[in-house]
Parts: sequence; C-alpha cells; structure tokens
Amino acid sequence: MTSDKIPVLDLQPEIDMLWDELNAAFQRVVRSGHFIMGADVTHFEAEAAAYLGVRHAVGLNSGTDALLIGLRALGVGAGDEVITSPFTFFATAEAVTNLGAKPVFVDINPQTFNLDVEQVEAAITERTKVILPVHLYGHAAEMDPLLSLASRYNLKVLEDVAQAFSGEYMGRKLGTIGHVGAFSFFPSKNLGAYGDAGLLVTDDADVASAARMLRVHGAKKKYYNEVAGYSSRLDTLQAAILRVKLPYVDRWSKERRTAAGVYDSLLRDMHGITLPCQMDYARHVYHQYTIRIGEGRRDRVQKRLEEMGISTMIYYPVPLHQLPIYANLGYHLPESEQAAAEVLSLPIWPQITPEIQSRVAAALRIALI
Repeated sequence: MTSDKIPVLDLQPEIDMLWDELNAAFQRVVRSGHFIMGADVTHFEAEAAAYLGVRHAVGLNSGTDALLIGLRALGVGAGDEVITSPFTFFATAEAVTNLGAKPVFVDINPQTFNLDVEQVEAAITERTKVILPVHLYGHAAEMDPLLSLASRYNLKVLEDVAQAFSGEYMGRKLGTIGHVGAFSFFPSKNLGAYGDAGLLVTDDADVASAARMLRVHGAKKKYYNEVAGYSSRLDTLQAAILRVKLPYVDRWSKERRTAAGVYDSLLRDMHGITLPCQMDYARHVYHQYTIRIGEGRRDRVQKRLEEMGISTMIYYPVPLHQLPIYANLGYHLPESEQAAAEVLSLPIWPQITPEIQSRVAAALRIALI
C-alpha cells in the first residue's frame, strides 16, 4: 500500500507477519515433490474439520466448485429447483445452472442483505430440492427458519459461506448448520489462499464420499471412473498456505470486528448513509464493511472518494435476476434492486489502523456534501 492511496484490501501486513511460516510451508511442499493431493491437503482437511466441528471436510479447487459439487452430491440435477438469493456473486446461481437446474430467486432482508426467510416458503414447489442461503459480507443468514422449512418439505440446505469463514449463527459455526457448507479461499477472503481454493464440509458420510469422488473425475479408484466428475483438487501448496493461516483466523476476525466498531463510531452521525447491522443471532466477521448511500448518490460518492485516494467496491452492482442469463425469468425483487443501487464497501482488513479509517471517514464526509 502506498502512502497516498488506500486500497479496499491490503494483504501486505498479513504477508509480512507470516513470511517465515509461509516460506517454510512453501519449501516443505516444493521439496516433497508432491504437488497434487499431497500430505498438506489431508492435514488441512482434518484441521479445518476440527476447527469447524464437522465430521468431513473435502478440499476443492474453488468455492465455485464447492457449490457445484455440493449441490450435485445432494442430488441436484436437470429440472430441479434451488431457492437462493439474487444478491450475491454469480457463482451461487451459476453452480445451479451448470447442473441443469433452475435457480429460484427470493428477495433479501434489507438490513442483513440475506434471504428474507418470510418469503421462502412461497417459492417452494414440487421441484424444489435445495435451499441455498448466502451469508453475505460475513453476516449469518437466519438459519433456523430455513432448516424448519427444509424439514417440513423434505429439502436440503446448502450454505454458501464464501464470505463468512469463522462467522457464527446462534453460537454455531457457519457452514456446519445445514447439510453442506461451501467455502471459498479466494485470496481476498477472511481465510484466503494465494490462488484459488475451496472446501466442502458436511456431517453426511455419503455426501463427503460423493464429493471426494467427483473432485477426481468421478473415480473412487484411479482410472476406474464411475461417473463424469471434475478436476477439482485442492492444490497442495494452497493447502499448506491455508494451514499457516488457519490458526490466526479467530484473531483476524476479532480485529475485523474491532475495525467495524471504529467505523461505526466515526460514521454514525453522517447523514444519508446506513451502517451495517448485526442481528442478535449473528456473529459478524465483516468480510466487507458495507454501507448504503441512498437518494441515487452512491456512484457520485464513490467517484469522489476515488479522487481523494480512497478505494471502495460495489458488491454487487447488478442483482442476479437482472443479468442477461436470468432476465427472461421475469423477476422483480425490489429490495435486491435497491441494495444494488446503494451499497458501497469501504476499506477493511484485520490490520487496518484507526488512522487509516479516520482518513476514510473524513473523505466520506466530504464526498457526501
């Protein structure tokens, strides 16, 4: 990070802090010569399962594949329907579509940006197979009502935890509450690799077995392929890096919550913005600190912040139901559409300093004028 520009995310403090451990892990893998499905993959799976409190963890090459393989392991296929949020990264619905199934979009709660659980039941049909909540920005979706609906209609629940590793709902780790949890370790995530990586977790031995087979071209035994699968193995080097970082994730989540508290104090008196909420049932991990800027001013404010050296991001500028691929489904989901026009994510990372945050806040105050 230069002294003049504040990025939306700065990984350099983390890299500097962990450099010796990362270097040792890198050398261990390279010297071992086992770059595909090496020992670090098995060790990371065991350590992640222990941290999360689940029976099975299956390393995969991305969070997208964790969604795809998770859905397929739950039996989702052509003609099925999966209820999910339109206010998320495209991969959530893309995984459904790539299986020949149909994403059924339900609008969001404007406070949490997650599925509005009161609207989910009306979207269930005889073709519904899975409910797929997204724990957006690190805040838990409201899981108990979703699990109740799933039980009543004999459905499965797959949690998209791409942005919420170490987050909690009612004291339970996200990703462990439904039937399957899908994690992304994209470098920007709260627990991030230095390349693509993902994880599927479950307490269901059959689901885990199916996922392990699907990640290696549909074979339980090499060269004896039973189904058409994928090349979706977690890279050994990425697993080694994740093993270095996993012991720090609780500390980093605590630092993110502290940083969020600083922003709350700096911004709460600013007119025209809405701060992130944290419901009583959630332990937010602030993958993003996302405010809302109303009255059609968001884009202008973002442009002025950029001119003052403050980077921000819009997650997401177009809700999924308005993308070309899904526009013909005919949805009108007003809360998601309004959120897409108002959200703005401010710079945040575990080691961000109050001084940097004060500069962000001062610039925002000017940009809002």
